[in-house]
Amino acid sequence: MHPLSFSIAHALPETVLAIGALALVLVGAIRGEKSAGLVAELAIGVLALALVVIFVGAKSSADVFEGAFVDDQFARFMKVLVLIGSLVSLVLSRDFLQREGIDLFEFPILILLSTLGMLLLTSANSLISLYLGLELMSLALYVVAAFHRDNLKASEAGLKYFVLGALSSGMLLYGASLIYGYAGTVQFDGIAKALTAGPQIGVVFGLVFLLAGLAFKMSTVPFHMWTPDVYEGAPTPVTAFFASAPKMAAVAITLRVVTDALPGLAHEWRQIVMFISIASMALGSFAAIGQTSIKRLMAYSSIGHMGFALVGLAANTAAGVQGVALYMAIYLVTTLGVFAVILAMRVQGKAVETISDLSGLARTNGWMAFFMAMLMFSLSGIPPLAGFFAKYYAFLAAVQAGLTPLAVIGVLLSTVAAFYYLRIVKIMYFDDPAPAFDVAPLSVRVVMAVSTALVFLFWVYPAPFVTAAANAAKAFAF
Repeated sequence: MHPLSFSIAHALPETVLAIGALALVLVGAIRGEKSAGLVAELAIGVLALALVVIFVGAKSSADVFEGAFVDDQFARFMKVLVLIGSLVSLVLSRDFLQREGIDLFEFPILILLSTLGMLLLTSANSLISLYLGLELMSLALYVVAAFHRDNLKASEAGLKYFVLGALSSGMLLYGASLIYGYAGTVQFDGIAKALTAGPQIGVVFGLVFLLAGLAFKMSTVPFHMWTPDVYEGAPTPVTAFFASAPKMAAVAITLRVVTDALPGLAHEWRQIVMFISIASMALGSFAAIGQTSIKRLMAYSSIGHMGFALVGLAANTAAGVQGVALYMAIYLVTTLGVFAVILAMRVQGKAVETISDLSGLARTNGWMAFFMAMLMFSLSGIPPLAGFFAKYYAFLAAVQAGLTPLAVIGVLLSTVAAFYYLRIVKIMYFDDPAPAFDVAPLSVRVVMAVSTALVFLFWVYPAPFVTAAANAAKAFAF
């Protein structure tokens, strides 16, 4: 096979998205504003095709494009999660954008371009491809955050995200340049070979700056400050997108950088990851308690959950990678379900976002209350729901790696976080009813039901998910 054909065969999902996005730009330009619905449906088709291509495409692992791009089981696992997050977010956005009068053909194209960046990021095998993927992902995210131009909160959210995102990109680039200066190569395997002698002060500085940039993309402490404001200000489907797909890509590349490029600095980066993990779990658990907006609560919840996922990364073992992969898969499904419920929170055609609007939901919409309750129980880690197993695998990997104190802190902070999740259940089932919600669109109800079913029935047949996560972990040599 010709080298270029071989490379494209291993980068087929990215190729599908790139060609699809370019074609849809032409469709939008030729047909004008009337094309919004068609472009959105075609974009959903392109994402679905990319998903199918992953399952039927190349199964072997390979480094292609001069070693800048790696296609292995871990990359494919995380790409499936990214594409599901993008696909569901786009499906959820259709009715919302039409109601708000912002149904423009550019929106699905931006989602496609951002998703392409995420897929490139997940397979990045050099500092340059890492940066290219990161920027392609981020630039589209800045625009969709402020997509509702007539809304002051959305414009503010987009500006905050852009300014802080530019700062984080600069930090990441500075860290990458320091590492390149000491290693003499941008390839991850070359960096790993060059830095076997042990930590030098300049490399440690580079590591800190690199992880700072990645921590911003994961929205972990101390680079979380943008998250609550952007989650609250951005249109709700955009917030659902932020909370799902970009998180998968950011965690995937962080894991790949520290395990593939910096195994010789394991002692140093594990300390940083443990600090970020504990600080994120603590902030996510305590700061969410006083929130009145459901979207701000989910912002702090996401910060906390990234902290829990990083417990598995700190283990620096195959079991730890399996724990991270499984945690992210379960987090994705649960979060998409919760945002489907938030999108269904409309009274007389107007969106409502305060937690008190859920009062007495069990008496006005029993099924929706049940779905939300199951998702809240899962997020808090109550057995036998999927969220319990997510935390179990992450904490077990930490204990097996000798990080028992970290796992104990995680369990204690998980108990604190359970308070605000269970408070929502109490409000829905025991408080006086608030005005009933309008009937939600079919797509929103389907996402709610499917997410809840997956979370609720995970313990019945977990083998496919656990096995897939274990196979993904085999991509790394520990």
